[in-house]
Amino acid sequence: MRRGLRFCSRRSLWQQRNFLLSAPIKDSCSPGKQFFHLWSSRQSQTWLSRSPVSSVRFYSQGANHGDDLEYGEHLPSQPADSASAERERKPPFLELLESCGSPSDVLDLTGKYSPTARQVSHCLTHMWATTKKMTDEQRRYELQLMFEHPAFDQLLQRAMKTVVHIRNEDVTYSLLSMVNLGVPQRSRVVQTFLRTCQEKLNDFDEKSLSILASSLEQMEDGANVRALKEGMRLVVEARLPGIKNVMALQTMMRLLGKDAPKDLKWKLEKKALSMTDHFSLPNAQYMISTMATMGFFSKPLLDVCSKKITENIHGIPFNRLFKLLQSCRELLYRDVHLLTSISDYVASSLDIWTNKQLLLFLSVFENLVFCPAALMDAYADKVIANPDVLTLKDLLCVLKVYSSLSYDLQDRRQQFLDSLSHVLSSYLPKIAAFELLKAIYCLCLLGHFPYAPLEQLLQSSVLEKLAGLKFPKSQERMFQMVDVCLRVDRPPLPQPLTVPASVLGDTTPSTPSVNPRLLLDLQSLLEDQAHTMLQEGVMVENFYFIADKSFSLFPRIAVIYAPQTRFCYGTSNPRGPLAVKIRHLKILGYNSVLVTEQDLQSVSKETRIDFLRERIFPQHHRPETQPDEKEHLRS
Repeated sequence: MRRGLRFCSRRSLWQQRNFLLSAPIKDSCSPGKQFFHLWSSRQSQTWLSRSPVSSVRFYSQGANHGDDLEYGEHLPSQPADSASAERERKPPFLELLESCGSPSDVLDLTGKYSPTARQVSHCLTHMWATTKKMTDEQRRYELQLMFEHPAFDQLLQRAMKTVVHIRNEDVTYSLLSMVNLGVPQRSRVVQTFLRTCQEKLNDFDEKSLSILASSLEQMEDGANVRALKEGMRLVVEARLPGIKNVMALQTMMRLLGKDAPKDLKWKLEKKALSMTDHFSLPNAQYMISTMATMGFFSKPLLDVCSKKITENIHGIPFNRLFKLLQSCRELLYRDVHLLTSISDYVASSLDIWTNKQLLLFLSVFENLVFCPAALMDAYADKVIANPDVLTLKDLLCVLKVYSSLSYDLQDRRQQFLDSLSHVLSSYLPKIAAFELLKAIYCLCLLGHFPYAPLEQLLQSSVLEKLAGLKFPKSQERMFQMVDVCLRVDRPPLPQPLTVPASVLGDTTPSTPSVNPRLLLDLQSLLEDQAHTMLQEGVMVENFYFIADKSFSLFPRIAVIYAPQTRFCYGTSNPRGPLAVKIRHLKILGYNSVLVTEQDLQSVSKETRIDFLRERIFPQHHRPETQPDEKEHLRS
């Protein structure tokens, strides 16, 4: 056991094996020979007629890749002195291999039987597969035993000698397995496999190319790696016009990745759009994640896929839905119909999802700046019914999502917030100082002020702990929000609480420039209004900036200009700090008028002024009968 707990340096272990680290093979062929087979007459041979099932098998399973091999190829090579009857009782080599539970078990098996060339590939793949199911500590221990096993050298030497005699798929699987097992990438065995892949690249089918791409993604940059990536790009571009299968096209797109030239990405987009009539539901889901992998945004293609998914949303499992939402976030793509349909579907089938899955859905929706109203209503009811099921991590996630999206639960709001406060109070004895600050910050955004957590946060011992943490600017920003909420909202607390000035940092608000177009439009709108004035440069509560101090008339109207990101996507509902600003301005006697970037873009001045007149002077509130004051705020 002590041996297993020792730290194992792979470098020192591999230095014992001269054949792996001595005189590595030259990284790349000369330019004239580097892609000899790439431009051979075999290029005209197509792999498109081969079944796309192989690609699905590669992505859906990580176990032995030789399950479909002929039975006879897996028969073990018995020792010469074994009896005939004993040989008949022995199971095939593959069955023995599948019974191995660790890399060392596989190596012990290769010591008893001499594996064939293909069986060497199966052994490497199974060794990698067994480690995927282990804990990190167990994996480190088993890999140490593997590197120290005398049969490991023999297995890799045999793999290097027989690489030219095995199938292309076995070559790529062996390379992927060695990379994942930690075999040094500059070793002779890995470089030999890379060179072999270069020589056979033109004969690789889509599955072999896909496996090779997975290997190269995990490898350090080198001449052979760069040569293979460039060769794969050339192969894909040459075969693109003949692709007839959607899965094959998607595999090729993923192979190219983010490094693909833009002109090739446009060709891939054109090809994909020509095949949209053949898209199945899995094709549509996979196409969006493929575009995220490529870092390629194609709105026409995304819209086609979104429509297909929206029409068939019911029954899609969690992993695919979550991956879809993550891909949309990576692509900065948001389709209201798609997101709403996912929210409605999850809310309508709430009982089939675990609490962790629901929180992951809520979190990714919040990252998309989209408010899933149906899901937030349903999950709030779930919390109200059983708040004690929330862990501290769950609670912080719920607070972050609901405060960021500023969703109004209406008549259930107070009950929901009381439930969250109850859970937070139960964790007060063991909650970390920074987590407590984040929780209180979110509750203040929601306009809720539980006394016990607030009182604990403002204790000197807790403040001292926070002073020693990193990210002071983030803490100062949150404390400033807590401070202004306590001053403006004035919650009825058993004892008055104030935030010490020492934790607020620099409280001098920045004075952002006023949007010049909006300012000119407001001046034009108000120049004929005798009882109105436009004020600029007013500071409210030493926190909110209003763009020249002047005489005030009532009621006051605050015109707030904010970027679209301050609103929930697809709506005019303010979120987070902007929602708090509007709440506070209302308490201070202001009526807020929201103006977004979109309201001022691509329209004439007359249209903009008419829009502002309608928002500021509605028909039931005529400027001739009611004096107003306009104050222009910068969010």
